[in-house]
Amino acid sequence: MLSFALNAAFVMVGIAMLLGSWRVLVGPSLTDRVLALDTLYINSIALIVLFGIYLGTSMYFEAALLIALIGFVSTVAVAKYLLRGDIIE
Repeated sequence: MLSFALNAAFVMVGIAMLLGSWRVLVGPSLTDRVLALDTLYINSIALIVLFGIYLGTSMYFEAALLIALIGFVSTVAVAKYLLRGDIIE
């Protein structure tokens, strides 16, 4: 049962990543593209966690935590740039 659920989750996260990539490329505005990039890094975290569950190792959970940290900081930096036009005051 777990292998079926993991395979289904891999497929669903893969489809979500394809749709997010499409929104990054075709997005109508810059804020939509930033939101799509935010969604892509969340999907990549989900994919790494699923891969860690599939292999049965905890090393991938630490990598997912690092990606979450980098993704959050980069999203905040881009949002600040879009609001003020400058990252460092």
